[in-house]
Amino acid sequence: MDKIIVKGGRPLQGEVNVSGAKNAALPILASALLADGKSTYRNVPDLADVKTMLKVLETMGCGTERLTGRKKDVCEVAVEGPITPEAPYDLVKTMRASVLVLGPLVARFGRARVSMPGGCAIGARPIDQHLKGLKALGADITLTEGYVEARAKQLRGGTVNFDVITVTGTENVMMAAVLAKGRTVLENCAREPEVEELARVLNKMGARIEGAGTSIITIDGVDALKPVDHAILPDRIEAGTLMVAAAITGGNVLVKHAVPEHLESVILKLRETGCTITAEEGGLRVKAPKVVDSVDVKTTEHPGFPTDMQAQLMGLMTVASGTSVISESIFENRFMHVPELHRMGADITIQGHTAVVKGVKKLSGAPVMATDLRASASLVLAGLRAEGKTEVARIYHLDRGYERLERKLRKLGADIRRVKA
Repeated sequence: MDKIIVKGGRPLQGEVNVSGAKNAALPILASALLADGKSTYRNVPDLADVKTMLKVLETMGCGTERLTGRKKDVCEVAVEGPITPEAPYDLVKTMRASVLVLGPLVARFGRARVSMPGGCAIGARPIDQHLKGLKALGADITLTEGYVEARAKQLRGGTVNFDVITVTGTENVMMAAVLAKGRTVLENCAREPEVEELARVLNKMGARIEGAGTSIITIDGVDALKPVDHAILPDRIEAGTLMVAAAITGGNVLVKHAVPEHLESVILKLRETGCTITAEEGGLRVKAPKVVDSVDVKTTEHPGFPTDMQAQLMGLMTVASGTSVISESIFENRFMHVPELHRMGADITIQGHTAVVKGVKKLSGAPVMATDLRASASLVLAGLRAEGKTEVARIYHLDRGYERLERKLRKLGADIRRVKA
């Protein structure tokens, strides 16, 4: 098992490229099931979660290939033979997003058997809204032996009002509705850029979707879709993480391929801390002061401040001037990085779903343990600022969502390396 060792104290300088978006790639790969033939996806990040999704598709009978050499960011998915419409427990338990095959399978093949994903470290995240949406389109749903079984000879358009905003729920039902008979209206939808990106891909395949990126999406079903060739948008969470890396080290970094309109809430908060952020050369430049100012933040659904950036911002606030209040409204258990930051000298008090962070003059390197994907990023960021050596264990969490983060940071001047634990 690998770990990352960071020696802090170096301001980051230079340029760094943002990889393709994990949270866009996963549903887009699942959408390949909706058409016969070979789909080609470009700018696909080389991540553990992407590998898991490709394995899920392979177990069903799809042909998958990641190209090598200069085209190593290209994945091909071929749906050309018989498909076994089942996603087994041993894969779904490692990645909740595997449930995204449910909608495409029942829409295209009339049945699906997908393991229930269960909970995860940061919260329960049930799939009841996915099932509610499929039922509204005419699917028969049964739960047996830990699996969801969905059947429908032909899905039919309907109206789905999600009880809570759900990104994967919106995506799953949207993929099911593109082959349903008639019109489907989805209300109270997630508005994330990744939802828009999936709709963009589906429309390139021949779907008729309007309103993605707003709270109401309208879908007119079609008889069949065709394969697609598509380049996936840049990862806004990786971009935000790299921007915070510049901020926490007092650096000056050009984050290339960062999309400003996808990062408005993050940019706003970083500017409040005293950072200068400007758009240039196809990216965002972050110039940071030696000490940032404290800011308050509450995570909310897009376009609000993303929960996936909460841990990274908290890492920055540990060395800010003043006291910040960080409220987490999306997941009930997303402060697991706090005890690890305490080990580095941070002053953080948890009060329910709120963290009160009093900035300290310095952090000290320490052995710490990653507990989830974004928590692992926050510990690496804190290590960039800390005096001495920080060892981050269990970085398989990091590899689920960041493509060789240590290499990108090292290119910017960080003293960071990956070693065998």
